[in-house]
Amino acid sequence: MKDLRSILVLSMVFISSMAYSQETDHTPENSLVKNEISFEVLQVLNGVYQLSYERYIWNNFTGTLGVGYKGKEGLIKLSGIDRERIKTDEVFYSGFQIAPEIRYYLKNTSNGNYLNGFYMGLYLKYSNYKSELNGIYIARDNTPYDLEFDMKLNISSVGFMVGYKLPITKHLNIDFMIAGPGTGNYNFEFINKKDLPEEFYDDFNDALEEYSILDFINSDFRFSEVNNRSKFSAFSFRYGIAIGYTF
Repeated sequence: MKDLRSILVLSMVFISSMAYSQETDHTPENSLVKNEISFEVLQVLNGVYQLSYERYIWNNFTGTLGVGYKGKEGLIKLSGIDRERIKTDEVFYSGFQIAPEIRYYLKNTSNGNYLNGFYMGLYLKYSNYKSELNGIYIARDNTPYDLEFDMKLNISSVGFMVGYKLPITKHLNIDFMIAGPGTGNYNFEFINKKDLPEEFYDDFNDALEEYSILDFINSDFRFSEVNNRSKFSAFSFRYGIAIGYTF
């Protein structure tokens, strides 16, 4: 929650800066568009529906605030665990995400507009996801146990981005976020809804080590019967394609 509060405060700063700029800028350049509403196209493949608002602030800098919802549908999902003692269903997750950004546009690459051309910038991103993990566990004495977990995942990431915004018409742009490398803090929580033997957690942690998606985590990533939470830091990466309308 502390990470979320920090991001929300920063978001309010962005919005306040945009509003102040609108009220105080009376130069002839006001005739140029300084606002854009965009929809993230590429993320729809993963069941994410995100809208962003971008506002020109000052001297080729803009502020952006994106808000999105992640449904259970999508091409990207986590495959289930399939080991001798643990077998689970595929993992489908849903939730929301919020992403404030600061961008700097290279003026000599724009097409007479504040909001197109090559850009670089910084971003913050907070994601809050929920899911379920169901399956079966066979203990060492061959006793079967049903697995029913509620899972929560909070991700706070920060990074650098570069991209190019291509003007299509007077009011339409296509935004290609080419690369957005960064680092993320991951906070997992597993809520157990069934009684399980202590040995399950050793087998479960061993099974998680086989996931290539977790190759970058540190050795502290482990669950136990008394502590069903784990935190770790890992490399993160953003990319995307969005269609925007300027005004």
